Amino acid sequence: MVLACCKLYISESRNRTALEAIQRAARLHPEACIVNKFEDVTYNRVGYTLVSHLSAKPSSDSCCLKSAVLAMVEAAFEAINLELHCGSHPRLGVVDHICFHPLACASLDQTTLIAKSLASDIGSRLQVPTFLYGAAHDEGRTLDSIRRQLGYFRPTSDGNQWIGGLQSESLPLKPDEGPAQVTQAKGVVVIGVSHWVDNYNVPVFTTDISAVRQIAKRVSGRGGGLPSVQAMALVHGENVTEVACNLLEPSKVGGDRVQQEIERLAREAGLSVGKGYFTDFSQEKIIESYLKLGSLDANV
Repeated sequence: MVLACCKLYISESRNRTALEAIQRAARLHPEACIVNKFEDVTYNRVGYTLVSHLSAKPSSDSCCLKSAVLAMVEAAFEAINLELHCGSHPRLGVVDHICFHPLACASLDQTTLIAKSLASDIGSRLQVPTFLYGAAHDEGRTLDSIRRQLGYFRPTSDGNQWIGGLQSESLPLKPDEGPAQVTQAKGVVVIGVSHWVDNYNVPVFTTDISAVRQIAKRVSGRGGGLPSVQAMALVHGENVTEVACNLLEPSKVGGDRVQQEIERLAREAGLSVGKGYFTDFSQEKIIESYLKLGSLDANV
């Protein structure tokens, strides 16, 4: 069994008409199933998880997963204007992030073929600057390095909000595909390939974002905390600031370990913490859900 997974993050969760158009586009390619959808109204962001089989000799041009994702990307650009966007989660574009993961017996090389072909289409056909990272990039560039260079982590408005398009039409980093100039309505797209990554968010009950930023820094590998953990502090509604974490090696450092460490650091700061949550299923659950969906379709 050779499967590939794509996680597609759209900078919108409040415009139902736009989301329905994106999902309709996906349904035109039923071989690629949406197995999970995670919406966050405060962040104004939605994440779709798609899965499909890969052929023994995959061709990027005939890949149903690529076709489904490209259709969703096109629909998102038609329905969403980044200049009208407002949310407490950072973003670089209408289609903020696309990541491919091999599942079951698939390889990074197979998913890389899909990612590079998708990036080429988005860059050339849709004329949107597109950046590659991870196994899709020749030098293995990281996602966070691209984001830092493009100003991803800097809020553009008071209250730690991101409002409107990117601050400049010229880019400080040359895209791998597409034009060097960015349109404010669309932004840029970042596409990567990696082994499985879990996303785990922990609520801290405070409006003191500076204190939560310190916790995020200390829990992250970059700040000398847990290896393979990336973390940032984001406002998440009244009296709540979340530590949003990427777990790059969840089999080594998982959600339970992150939860314990954030609770410890919060106690030191005199803050209380709620139970964290994953924004997607586990690899095993995703495979199970896909196979179940495929079985249901076969019986219709």
